[in-house]
Amino acid sequence: MIARISGKIIERGPNYLLIDNAGITYEVFLPVTSMQRIEEVARPDGTVNLTTYHYFQVEPSRNIPMLIGFLNEIEKEFFECFITVSGIGPRGALKALNKPISLIAQAIDQGNISFLKSLPGIGQQRAKEIVAKLQNKVGKFGLIKDAQIREERLSMDIEEESLAVLMQLGYKKPEASLMVKKALQSCSNIKTTEELLNEVYKQKKIK
Repeated sequence: MIARISGKIIERGPNYLLIDNAGITYEVFLPVTSMQRIEEVARPDGTVNLTTYHYFQVEPSRNIPMLIGFLNEIEKEFFECFITVSGIGPRGALKALNKPISLIAQAIDQGNISFLKSLPGIGQQRAKEIVAKLQNKVGKFGLIKDAQIREERLSMDIEEESLAVLMQLGYKKPEASLMVKKALQSCSNIKTTEELLNEVYKQKKIK
């Protein structure tokens, strides 16, 4: 059983990493919420040390070994709790965990069916089963700081992308930076690059 893996990232996909360990390359799948925060554990040279969940994907003619990676033991522990719900296997959980674990845990504890239904592959009935099985058992996972970190990084990414677009449109960096700053001050609930650029445009028209 592979419990941890250390090595250098040589390729990244939307939900997986290829990690070289002593000349052997491993494919490690990660939940979206972990992929978004991989830089937290990656060293400057691109090496990482991940906690892993190792299992075999059973198919009619073969068993395929699979590795699912996590940034730490607490994320893995939540994953293992999540798959105790009837009908949710490792692949289903991997797909479903596309939002910060802290928010998912809070939704379970509060019985928030609507939030749980928004997770990929989780319908009304499955959401009810998750609450029935895990409510009052996942409170500690709600204390993970992943939601705040993700929001800060998302905000940073939006600013950087908007700045790059404005510079491509011919604005100098100091002017573009000022435009982005004013737009964010004017509208604090901006969530996407498109929304930010639209607000920049509105501010420009007001002038």
